[in-house]
Formats: sequence, structure tokens, C-alpha cells
Amino acid sequence: MTGLPPPSKKKLGLVIDLDTCVGCHACAVSCKEWNAGGFAAPLTDEQPYGREPSGVWFNRVHSYEIAPMALADPVRAAPSQTPSAGAPAPRSPCASPAQPAMTLHFPRSCLHCEQPACVTVCPTGASYKRAEDGIVLVDEDKCIGCKLCSWACPYGAREYSPVEGVMKKCTLCIDRIYNENLSEAERQPACVQACPTRARHFGDLGDPESEVSRLVAERGGVDLMASLGYRPTNKYLPPRPRRGGDDSPPAPAETLDTGALPGVLRWLDKVLSR
Repeated sequence: MTGLPPPSKKKLGLVIDLDTCVGCHACAVSCKEWNAGGFAAPLTDEQPYGREPSGVWFNRVHSYEIAPMALADPVRAAPSQTPSAGAPAPRSPCASPAQPAMTLHFPRSCLHCEQPACVTVCPTGASYKRAEDGIVLVDEDKCIGCKLCSWACPYGAREYSPVEGVMKKCTLCIDRIYNENLSEAERQPACVQACPTRARHFGDLGDPESEVSRLVAERGGVDLMASLGYRPTNKYLPPRPRRGGDDSPPAPAETLDTGALPGVLRWLDKVLSR
């Protein structure tokens, strides 16, 4: 099995704002466009209508319809407990009518964990974590396509290429962020550059003074499924509260306290853990 390097001071990663993501899939498309000829070698759908029309995706965006009580009671809001047609939706006693139903768009990719199970389970050393910046990568020359890393990853971040017989994943566009032929503004992952709502942010989460670290501190950024102990580098910013009804006062311009919103992330953890 593969060992991990000592913890690095530099921790490159993404901060994803679930409040401003609109589910447009620009991140997924730009990621695929860049990586079709980049660091990870061509993906499986260079001939998009061939044997693998869907191909491999490093970025995927899932959309969920969340009932009003999901913000306060994520367990009762799970899709499996949706009431039958015509029946009133059950309400949590602590749910506020000022928190309407919402659509949550959830971008999913590798989280570049500090303790990645996908690395330690790899029998050949193909999956590894860089000591200098914490990025988790796959050496395709060593990969035997056993899929152990895919089974070990609880976030569904690994993609198997049946054409090449190897595992693939997000590389944080390592061939962009260190490319001196690109301007400083372009040295960031393709998904970050393409996001039209600026829901994706890239930087050093090991530096408490970095822009991304300050954003996490100000907005209450969280780890996905933190209880598993893999310590993802990437963070998610939970949605801000919404006010419902035409006669409701407008939401204040200031950043709202997100401390009352862990229910959304707990609900999302429950859905993704199935």
C-alpha cells in the first residue's frame, strides 16, 4: 500500500460557494475541454459519439430539490420521505416558514484530502499525494485499473477509463497553475476561470492569510463528511438563509450568520453517503 508524505504547509485547493452556484455546468465542461489534451492525457470521448459517448468527467454537478424543513431537519427532508401526491408535506417543529424550498446545486470533484484513503489503499503507488502542495494525483504508468481507490473514496471523485484501463481524477489543473507561459491571472484551474458566478475560488488553504482562507473563516466553510476523518482540503460554503413570501422584508445585504445552516450540509452528507 502507498504511504503519505509529511503534512505540507502549502495546501492548494478549492472553495466552492453553494450559495452562488447556479448549476450551469460551466466548470464541468471547461474542465473536460482543458484536460482532453492536458496533464491527464486525452479522455475517452475524443470521438464523442463513439463507444464511450459520455466518457470521463473530473467535475460533475448534481442538483437537489430541498423541502422547506430541510434547513432545520435534514433527516425528514430526505427524498425517500417525500409525501404522497396531494398529501401535505410534514413540517419540522423547528422549521421556519421564512425558509422556503430551494434548489441546491452541488459541484463534485476530488477534494485533495489531507488523509486520502484513495492513496493509502493503492497497491502500486499510482495514487499519490504531492509533498510540496498537497495535490492528489494518479501516475497512469503505474495504475493497473484495479479500482481500489474508487471504492475507497467516499466522495465519488475517481473515474475509471475503460478505454485506457486506468483511473483518472481532478488534478487541480497542475499543468496550468505552474505554467509560466500563462499569465498570472490564468494560472488557476480551468473550472475556476470558467465559473460565471464566481462560485469557485482557488488558493492556498494552508495560509491563514490567503483569500480563500479568509473566505472560509468569514462564511463558515466546512468539510464534506468531516466525520470520516479524511480532512478534505477543498471547502464548501453553505447557502445563506432565504426569506419566503411576497410580503417578507428583503434580506439584509450583509453576510448572514451561517451557523444555523449545518442542516443543509448534514442533509447533503446523508444523500451522498447512500
